[in-house]
Amino acid sequence: MHPTRPTITGPRHAVSAGHYLAAAAGFAILEAGGNAVDAGCAAGIALGIVQPDLVGFGGVAPIMLRMADGTVETIAGLGHWPRAMPADAFMREHGGKIPAGVRRTVVPAAPDAWITALERHGTMSFGEVASFAIRYARDGYAVYPLLAESINAHAAEYARWPSNAALYLPGGRPPAIGARFVMTDLAATIQYMADEERAAASGGRLAGLAAARAAFYRGDIAQRIVAHQREEGGWLSAEDLANYRSRIEPAVRRLWRGHEVIVCGPWCQGPSLLQALLIAERAGITGFAHNSADYLHVLTESIKLALADREYTFGDPQFVDVPVERLLSPDYIARRTADLRMDAAYPGMPPPLGNLGPALEASAAPMPRVEPDTSYACAVDRWGNAFSVTPSDGSWAAPVVPGLGFVPSQRGAQSRPDPSHPAGAAPGKRPRLTPNPAMVLPSGGGVMPFGTPGGDVQIQAMLQVLLNHLHFGMELQVAIEAPRVASYSFPSSFAPFEYFPGRLAVESRIDPAVRAELAARGHEVKDWPDWTWLAGSVEAVRGDPAAGLVLAGADPRRPAYAIAG
Repeated sequence: MHPTRPTITGPRHAVSAGHYLAAAAGFAILEAGGNAVDAGCAAGIALGIVQPDLVGFGGVAPIMLRMADGTVETIAGLGHWPRAMPADAFMREHGGKIPAGVRRTVVPAAPDAWITALERHGTMSFGEVASFAIRYARDGYAVYPLLAESINAHAAEYARWPSNAALYLPGGRPPAIGARFVMTDLAATIQYMADEERAAASGGRLAGLAAARAAFYRGDIAQRIVAHQREEGGWLSAEDLANYRSRIEPAVRRLWRGHEVIVCGPWCQGPSLLQALLIAERAGITGFAHNSADYLHVLTESIKLALADREYTFGDPQFVDVPVERLLSPDYIARRTADLRMDAAYPGMPPPLGNLGPALEASAAPMPRVEPDTSYACAVDRWGNAFSVTPSDGSWAAPVVPGLGFVPSQRGAQSRPDPSHPAGAAPGKRPRLTPNPAMVLPSGGGVMPFGTPGGDVQIQAMLQVLLNHLHFGMELQVAIEAPRVASYSFPSSFAPFEYFPGRLAVESRIDPAVRAELAARGHEVKDWPDWTWLAGSVEAVRGDPAAGLVLAGADPRRPAYAIAG
């Protein structure tokens, strides 16, 4: 396969991000002497400006970092439900549904996550790393095809609230490709945080970062958020904001063929990536040709089994006892793999091991409704530090706060309305998050942060790229560009939680004979175009100490780019 772009290499450092302006921001920080944490924060904050339909400045920002000394941390960057939310509110008041609007709001986590990363492992100020986001918001940038498509597809939702319509439907219509898109209010909001930081800078860098956090969570920004929530009938309080801190959560790590794969915990879907990888390895993929029917069948069935266990067990570990160690144990992997048949696809979501699963109603929709919210950024610096972040939250299902220019996190859409579900909504509980940054420590040394947007497709795209690179030996950019598949044979993580038993979407570059064989085994094959953003947008950077280089790749399915130097 000939890639559309080269794998980018440089002798010192590299960054890859879901939009080229975000990659430029991160690279400028690296060139200015910042480390990977500084650069990753700069790129991630910028994504909330240049991909405002996919990433919210007040959304979520799950972060994984690995420092050159071997320290690995995950910063959850995920807010909790308001404490004042009635436990049965969605079942009692909303007919068992998560409604659009402020009642799906959880505490905005991203600003705190960026500041926490900078406090613990960065070298620069919030104002320095946010300066690119401020500039892009204030001066504007060109509307690109995916942004135009996304806003147009959600024009009716944007029109529900005057504050959203004013920003995203200028002149009463979606912006055209090539038009300048400006976010003046959001530029002022971020600038206010930077100004508050500067005013406290005489106390040192950490005092300045604390002042930037206070500006958002205790100061004027918080007051405006809370007042707007009350006006709209929401539950978020000043106390929820003032007391919020992103949790430092343990990473989940497993060896696979000498490589160490590191994911976030079951507050997101990260462990499902490891489980699917281990099931596929146990089932046996060695000897299968790349994207052959046998290979894609094993991969799909492994993903189904892992995501079934996600559905049955994953939730906020502060509220739910998630048996991660058991799910990843060799005995459990062997028993789960025994359910995988080479001659036939499981017709729907596999039941829990040894039990009957709940009755699930298949969706009547012709195709899954895919929420195009989320992006990704990663960086590796000259010292060997690595940063991986999957920031998210769209902007059409809840109102923009007037004067602030952003939507407080609507990630509550990933909680189930029924509190008895492991991922059920509850006061103070976090939703089960799809964004899941990851890393690999290759057997030959170095580090490879990688990730993607794509909702339930995330771990599927990440798994395929990981195997393309480390199992099939493809160079990084080729591994990213190779055609992909995605299963929808489990309830969606997004309200209204649609379920498409047996559904397998396939990029049409995969051989028609392979698609026919998959259908013959019982997969309900639905053709995607040759290239589609629905298949994710994997970005990755890999430090290669043996060669003295840093390699980077970015997915052409979205406006993602990598830069190295």
